[in-house]
Amino acid sequence: MRTKSLKKNKINVVTLGCSKNVYDSEVLMGQLRANNKEVAHEEEGNVVVINTCGFIANAKEESVNTILEYVQRKEAGDVDKVFVTGCLSERYKPDLEKEIPNVDAYFGTTDLPNLLKALGADYKHELIGERLTTTPKNYAYLKIAEGCDRPCSFCAIPLMRGKHRSTPIEDLVKEAEKLAANGVKELILIAQDLTYYGLDLYKKRNLAELLQALAQVEGIEWIRLHYAFPTGFPMDVLEVMRNEPKICNYIDIPLQHISDNILKSMRRGTTQAKTTKLLQDFRAAVPEMAIRTTLIVGYPGETKEDFETLKQWVRDMRFERLGCFTYSHEENTHAYQLEDDVPEDVKQERANAIMEIQSQISWELNQEKIGKTFRCIIDRKEGNHFIGRTEFDSPDVDNEVLIDATKHYVKIGDFTNIKITDASDYDLFGEPV
Repeated sequence: MRTKSLKKNKINVVTLGCSKNVYDSEVLMGQLRANNKEVAHEEEGNVVVINTCGFIANAKEESVNTILEYVQRKEAGDVDKVFVTGCLSERYKPDLEKEIPNVDAYFGTTDLPNLLKALGADYKHELIGERLTTTPKNYAYLKIAEGCDRPCSFCAIPLMRGKHRSTPIEDLVKEAEKLAANGVKELILIAQDLTYYGLDLYKKRNLAELLQALAQVEGIEWIRLHYAFPTGFPMDVLEVMRNEPKICNYIDIPLQHISDNILKSMRRGTTQAKTTKLLQDFRAAVPEMAIRTTLIVGYPGETKEDFETLKQWVRDMRFERLGCFTYSHEENTHAYQLEDDVPEDVKQERANAIMEIQSQISWELNQEKIGKTFRCIIDRKEGNHFIGRTEFDSPDVDNEVLIDATKHYVKIGDFTNIKITDASDYDLFGEPV
């Protein structure tokens, strides 16, 4: 008998992809811990669960490579079992079973009870909201809904996550209270589409009411909104943001493109004029707001003119935060019927051109912050710097505030007032006051 398999069963959960996957891994780990299983996140363990992403080509490649890596380790006797769950597994299970048969079992996105059973654990219904968080202790993701009803032509998420399903307000409040009791001060609200929240349960868009309920939770000081859809945006959310100090003046609203031709082909249900007016309304209602968006370049049929329109619009809008992706041709999506006619090198050139414009805008906006003082949350220490964020910045994707740890001490997990002394394209430098 191999001595390696005699060690105590320790389950290593490996998370790939977005914050929604992070949340799902945390729920899985909470359930395993409640079943008295030894569980770790991205550490060594003799049983491995890989939570995959299947959104676009790069993510799929990373997921497949990770599966192959652990299968090789299994064949070498370094791990005993490999299980695969998440979006890639939901979308391509039959293909994966055929191509990588040495995985012990594949599970989809809604297969948690079966996955637990395979790991020798029971699904505990009473654990709603119990999670083993993997983020720094001061913030946590709160998934308010699952799935999506939008018909966007390029997106495979409904194939992997199903129809939109909102979580009831009382369950989310209970979960927020548990997180706050564990020291969480910032909630980052996530869903495929926040603005659809409540339509299925309450027959109306109910994000504003949810925000008001979460703002009552003691210990929670910041609430941040991610992934709002522009079409049918519930404007009462802006009123809550303006009047409730706990709601960060921040919104992540993926707009994808602005040329009317492309928006129509993408099935976004909006136009350049409507989108521009929506953003003007945002700025009028909450002048302090930081708007983050993401764009896709190289979509089928994107002409030079379409791209020039997009570039000019990015210059005009001066987004505080912006990310840009190249189009990925995904089977079983509506856009897959179109010819993927923009060459890869052109897609990349276009993405680089957008990010160059944005980096200049970001630099200019950051220069305006020098000399001002911001309330920052301190996430971690890295090398000789403490790393914090303003309310206008989300973890991992936005600007950070660097504080020289050789000169100043700030407590990780606490809020501190930081005076900005210098700024680069994407980072601020400051000292506590």
